[in-house]
Amino acid sequence: MSDWMKKNPLEWQDYVYKEVRVTASEKNEYKGWVLTTDPVSASIVLVNFLEDGTVTVTGVMGHAVQTIEILNEDNQEVREKLIHMFMLEESKAYSPEDLEKRKLSLKTWLEKNHIPITEQGESQSTLCVAGVLTIEPPYGPEDCSSSNEIILSRVQDLIQGHLMAS
Repeated sequence: MSDWMKKNPLEWQDYVYKEVRVTASEKNEYKGWVLTTDPVSASIVLVNFLEDGTVTVTGVMGHAVQTIEILNEDNQEVREKLIHMFMLEESKAYSPEDLEKRKLSLKTWLEKNHIPITEQGESQSTLCVAGVLTIEPPYGPEDCSSSNEIILSRVQDLIQGHLMAS
């Protein structure tokens, strides 16, 4: 068993947002910025930003990792790129103030339509409908989540109507 596999998830987390060189089994070598590590399999997700503007993502299975060497410590610019890499373009476009306006507008709209709505979460950014449906920022129909398909569909239709009206 390699030293990497002997580490615990908190130790693996120390490598996130750092540039590393990973030597894997059969002398394969991978280099990139660590986006995340899997706490179960110890696998590593590496990201490389190429000169032509494209991005490559490589997964290295945890059991194959022989050694890992840090090449570059945390770089704020790269960290921001990695954090926003998989965000939807829409959600990047909204400032915190815009998100708050969208949330209050939607909440008011739903209340006018006699939908019981509350705010939840640490930052009160999630809207909750009747305790069975949640709406996350940026508060569009695709940001709804519920196990009740009927309520989900109806609330999504209401939100779509609200977006078209505003």
